[in-house]
Parts: sequence; structure tokens; C-alpha cells
Amino acid sequence: MIDFALLSAVLFGIVTLLVLILRFKVQAFIALLIASIFVGVLSGMEPSAIIKAIQEGMGSTLGFVAVVVGLGAMFGAILEHSGGAESLATFLLSKFGEKRSSWALMLTGFIVAIPVFFDVAFIILVPMIYALQRKTGKSLLLYGIPLLAGLAITHSFIPPTPGPVAVADIVKADLGWVIFFGFLTGIPTAIVCGPLFAKYIAKKIHVDAPVLQIDSDAIKTFPPV
Repeated sequence: MIDFALLSAVLFGIVTLLVLILRFKVQAFIALLIASIFVGVLSGMEPSAIIKAIQEGMGSTLGFVAVVVGLGAMFGAILEHSGGAESLATFLLSKFGEKRSSWALMLTGFIVAIPVFFDVAFIILVPMIYALQRKTGKSLLLYGIPLLAGLAITHSFIPPTPGPVAVADIVKADLGWVIFFGFLTGIPTAIVCGPLFAKYIAKKIHVDAPVLQIDSDAIKTFPPV
């Protein structure tokens, strides 16, 4: 039997969380605490039970996530500073060729985002997208969407990124199975949302890479050769 009071409390908590973050720009962690307290109060929990539930829930989740995310961040930093991400992208592009470069970028994003956070990987690889667009003259969407699809799918589905790890711990799922099914569902999703959709939308919308801006003051500081 559905407990509508508890369901209403959860829905109210979600709305409160979104309003605090999006409307009032409250820091996400503080907003989550406030929303959790509201849900506990509306569901009829005692104040001491609310505090204990928050403490145990966050403590157990963070204890599990911190190790995996910490190691992933270390490997990601090594991959970033060693130039491994760029080398991987260059290698895949050379093997796939210019005509299938969107597939290479999707695969690059899919692999790189496993140890590297989404925003870091995007910043590392976005210059390559600009270079490809300037070279071929095709729409930037043909290259940008596959890369973003690969990055986003891995970031959402496959550990050691924080989201999938936290979900696996909350639902008590085996991390190995999460990785397996993440790949199983993520690869076809990335293909459809990446190269296939990019090929379609690039014919409809043409976007050029940003124009390179040359700082004339910086040039003056170097004497002519």
C-alpha cells in the first residue's frame, strides 16, 4: 500500500531542494541538508531520529564513495598532466580517419571520462574539436556532440565517477555489475546520441568554431626576428 504522506514529503523535499539551489542560489550541500530535515519533519520523524538518519546515511555513503573517487581523481590527474588524454584522442583520430572522426571523438570521451571528471576532460579535449572544425569546414556540432555524448554517458553510468558510485552504494548494488551494465547500456546510448544524432543535426545547423583572437599587445612584447 502506498504511503501518500511519505510520498508527498519526498516530493516536497525535492521541490524545496530545487528552489533553494535554482532560485535562492543556496550551496548544494546546505540545500540538501535543509531539504532532508524538511522531509524528516513532514514524514513524522523525531528530531533526534532525523539527525541520526542524516549522519548515518551521509557517513556510510561518503565512506564508500571517497575511496573510489579519490583514486579515480588521482588517476585522472595523471592522465591529464601527462598528456595521455590528448595522446589517446590523437591516436584514435589517426586510426579512424577524418570521415569517421565523430566516432573517434565519441570513443575518446567514453574512455577518458572514466577516470577524469566531465568538465576537466571537456576542457582538455575541446581545442581538438575546434581544430577539426577549422580544418574540415563542417559544423562544429558534428564533432562536439559525439565528444559530449561519450563524456556524459560515462560520467552518468560508469564508476568511478561520483554519481554512479553513490547510487550503487545507496541501492546496495555490486560495483562490478554497475560497471558491466553501465557499459552495456552506455555504449548504444552514446552511439545514438553521439555520432548518429550529430550527423543528422550537423546537416541542419552549421556552427563555426570561435575565431582565434590574437593579442596585439602580447605580440609587441616580442621583438621581430
